[in-house]
This record gives sequence, C-alpha cells and structure tokens, in this order.
Amino acid sequence: MIEEFIKLGVVNKLEVKKIVDFGVYLKSLDDEDVVLLPKKYLTEDVKVGDVLEVFVYSDSEDRYIATTNRPFAKLNEFGIFEVVDTAKFGAFVDWGLEKNLFLPFSAQKGKVKKGDRVIGIIKYDEKTDRLYLDAKIGRNLQKPKNLNINDEVEILIIAKTPLGFKAIVNNKYEGMLFDNEIFENIKTGDKKRAFVKNVRDDGKLDLSLNPIGKTKEEGIKKVLEKIKEKKEIPLTTKSSPEDIKKEFGISKKAFKAAVNKLKEENKIEILQTSIKIKN
Repeated sequence: MIEEFIKLGVVNKLEVKKIVDFGVYLKSLDDEDVVLLPKKYLTEDVKVGDVLEVFVYSDSEDRYIATTNRPFAKLNEFGIFEVVDTAKFGAFVDWGLEKNLFLPFSAQKGKVKKGDRVIGIIKYDEKTDRLYLDAKIGRNLQKPKNLNINDEVEILIIAKTPLGFKAIVNNKYEGMLFDNEIFENIKTGDKKRAFVKNVRDDGKLDLSLNPIGKTKEEGIKKVLEKIKEKKEIPLTTKSSPEDIKKEFGISKKAFKAAVNKLKEENKIEILQTSIKIKN
C-alpha cells in the first residue's frame, strides 16, 4: 500500500508517476506532491505504476528528494555520526547519504570539531521543514512506559563506563549493560537485541543480552559443548574468572553452576586440575 502523503525522514512506499531522462517522479495517494528519484538509483525494468520503497530527505536546495540508500538513522532514531565540517552556525555530520546532516549550535552538547563522533537523534524542524541532528540526549529520553521484565528491546551502545556499557533503548529510554554480565565483544555504536532485566526507580533500565531465566541453561549448554569438543579442559571451578570467560564466554558464577549441574547428571568428571567428559 503506498503512502497517503510523502513523509520526510522515513522510508516511503511511493508509486512511479512519470519517467524522465534524469530519473522518475514518485507520488503518494494524494497525488498532489511528487518527489524525484534520480536515475542512478533506478534499475532498467522500472515502469510507471511500480511501487518503490525510498527514503525521502532534502537536497542542497531544500527540495524533497528520494533515494534507495538508507541513512545510519531515520527520523526519531538515535545514531552515532562523524562530524565532517563546521560552520559559523553549526556543524555537519555524515549520516550515510550524499547531503550531510545539519547539527545546529543550539543542539550541540559541547562545541564539536571535524572528526568528532557525536551521539544524537534525527529531528524535524517544522519552521524550516528540515531534518537536523539533536545531540542533547537527555531532553530526548523518556521514563519507560509499558516495559516489563524480560521484554525484548533494541539497543544502541553509546558509551563505556566503569560499570559497563550505556545504551539507548528503543530510541526512547536509557539503559545499562553491566560488565559482569557481558560475555561477547561489544563496542560503542553496536546495535543489538537485549532484554529488560530491571526497571529502576530513576527511570533507567538494567539490561541483559540474554532472556532472563535462560542464562543458566545457556551456561550449561556452552560448558557441555566445549568439554565434548575438547574431551578435557585444563580448568576447574578454582580457575580465574578471566580464564573461564576466555574459554567458555560465561562468568565464573555461571561456570560453577553449570559444572555442578553436569556433575549431578553424571556427564562430566572433575579432576584436580581439569574437567573431562565422562565416557
């Protein structure tokens, strides 16, 4: 179904109205406004009446233009962007499209320079009919609503802290992944699936990369599979947390629980300096 109106900053489903030498004009259901999709984004088989999915933004002359490319973030989405230029009235960031995105002085957390990486959200200015980047994160975050323990969410990792990694949750909320519960390599800028572990009184969220309640089962599975693969592993419950994490990708606490469970089930044998699969 094509869109009722052409919408700036999002992916639109629009119908090909007219084919010209330099591209095609796309229309929405209202049939009043059209937007150009330049020829370089077209395939040879495009014809009038086709429905195309395009992202709509403004060109250097503030005219709406369509592209089949996708930006790093869309309207009302957070992302991490590199500053590519500065001016008297603000800065410009690379957001994955030909025209860079404007970051006004009033929307900067601190003065930026070329090469800086900036965390921000894509916003729309009704007065100018333009998209811009707002890097003042706090004013764009909300207290969680209708979120419960173990709800699945989408997160953007935005910063490393002494406790773990700070994240933006569902483009609306602030959350935290704690170091002692992370058993994979993550870094600032990563987008991941996560689960709500706790909704705190201050409105922030504690997060987990695994469904709550399944961590124990996952630990048991990882330990058993690794020992089956290697037959014997030179680690025990007295080994260091670092060595255990390196080998199994789980915490020492989860490792001890897994080893005890597997021993109860008579699947492994615990020796003085190693653990081996039981024949």
